[in-house]
Amino acid sequence: MLDFNLYLITDRNQTAGRELPAVVADALTGGVRCVQLREKDLSSRQLFELALRLRTLTREHGARLLINDRIDIALAVGADGVHIGAGSLPVAEVRRLLGPELLIGYSAHAVDEALLAECAGADFVTFGPVYATPSKLQYGQPLGISRLTEAARSLRIPVFALGGVNLSTVSEVMATGCHGAALISGVLSAADPHRAAIYLLEKIEKNATHR
Repeated sequence: MLDFNLYLITDRNQTAGRELPAVVADALTGGVRCVQLREKDLSSRQLFELALRLRTLTREHGARLLINDRIDIALAVGADGVHIGAGSLPVAEVRRLLGPELLIGYSAHAVDEALLAECAGADFVTFGPVYATPSKLQYGQPLGISRLTEAARSLRIPVFALGGVNLSTVSEVMATGCHGAALISGVLSAADPHRAAIYLLEKIEKNATHR
């Protein structure tokens, strides 16, 4: 079982002008224990250098670091795994490259897709968008609570709700039986990322129903 239930995904354009490593550091002091570095527009060199900074921070706080899609950078900085999706290498091939120890997260937008990722060797999935959110418009209409509930009940691996999850909605998504919440703006855009992480974790743990 995973040792985290709040999955922080980065977007340096949602930090209200603050440097991403500083905001992530605040979130880590608030209890975040897993960060996905997801900055698709950076060059390989820029992403590598940012990954090194976040690797140092996450190690200082006993947290995990996953790199979005870039297996090479994940291995180069000693990350804990990668996060992939439908446009990435197949899950089974990623597992072959990473070995059994590193984590593979998978972005699923349907229950059948999530089940296939599980069968191929993913360790957990993010499932969404649960609610309407600007960052997930390309994935169409939100899936809603009923589909999230179906995913949480159908999969053996942990399911993280993604898309529009914040302090106002996290109690509802946790009541579905999902393992945790994945989010960006709920922490990165907060005036106080440290306190936002504390409040989110309190709600996640209070409303968790998974076994």
